[in-house]
Amino acid sequence: MDTLQNMRVFTRVVEAGSFTAAAQSLDSTTGAMSRAVSELEAHLRTRLLNRTTRRLALTTAGERYLQRCKQILADVEGAEEEASCAHERPAGVLRMHSFASIGQHYVLPAISQYRALHPDVTVELTLSQRMPDLYGGSSDVSLVIASSLPNSDLVSHRLGASCSILCASPEYIQAHGAPRTPADLARHDCLILKTPTAPANEWTLEGPEGVVSMHVDGPVQVNIAESLAVAIREGMGIGMLPVYAAIDGLRSGALVRVLPQHILQRVNVYALYPSRKFVDAKTRTWVEFLRNYLGEVIARDMAALEALARDPLADCTAVAAAPDSPLPGAANTLTDTPA
Repeated sequence: MDTLQNMRVFTRVVEAGSFTAAAQSLDSTTGAMSRAVSELEAHLRTRLLNRTTRRLALTTAGERYLQRCKQILADVEGAEEEASCAHERPAGVLRMHSFASIGQHYVLPAISQYRALHPDVTVELTLSQRMPDLYGGSSDVSLVIASSLPNSDLVSHRLGASCSILCASPEYIQAHGAPRTPADLARHDCLILKTPTAPANEWTLEGPEGVVSMHVDGPVQVNIAESLAVAIREGMGIGMLPVYAAIDGLRSGALVRVLPQHILQRVNVYALYPSRKFVDAKTRTWVEFLRNYLGEVIARDMAALEALARDPLADCTAVAAAPDSPLPGAANTLTDTPA
């Protein structure tokens, strides 16, 4: 009996949810899958799966054995990768996970530059607001945003830090005025960004008066920063956006910054991957690349934010004080008409 192969089959059957699906993924037959699991159960003298005509269910012993199988197979894979020099040359499929917003703004451009350096690596990127099961093998590395990380066996690397700011549309400011202090937000429609990193209805502002925390409510709540940016541009209210999700709108004039002396939600960007004896080259070089790349792009966006803060057209109080003037970013018909 090939115990290691039978462990692979057992693990794949559980992941796939059926013998048939496992057989298809392994280019085998349903009968071969069933025999492999039966051999394993006979060898162990215990039942691992309860089988019915409609579903499979792990027994208590099967649950414990599955976790052992995953760890053993991961160790074997790592040993094979090391023996085949996978720890020296980046190649193969790199399965990445990233929180959605930072994935769109930072990770996808990073992938383009990384693959220019390592063309033998192909990428599977999953964007999600939930942490994947890295021990389950769904992803090799995950990029998450958090103020801090809970204790775990995952390997973590801090790649950079960012923050959020308050934004509105010029039309909203012209119609409702600009808040001049955090307390003024109580009189405005506050749009809520629900993220895994902070309570959705609690805004903590850092500014000249120190740190101010306040409870906010509003007519719209979303879980993706880009969707919130659309709601803000449509004039629905004031919302908190990560700098990387706000910077393009501020440049174009579609957004104006509210309470520009304040920032919110300082967070760190982390790369996480399972603790293993052998880290393959594609994972190691990807994390090393991100350490340099993210530091540069975050610094670039923060510098752009500071430059915009010195631009009077980006000041929401100026917009509110001059409701009949052209909106920020709008063309001036006298100066923009070709001679």
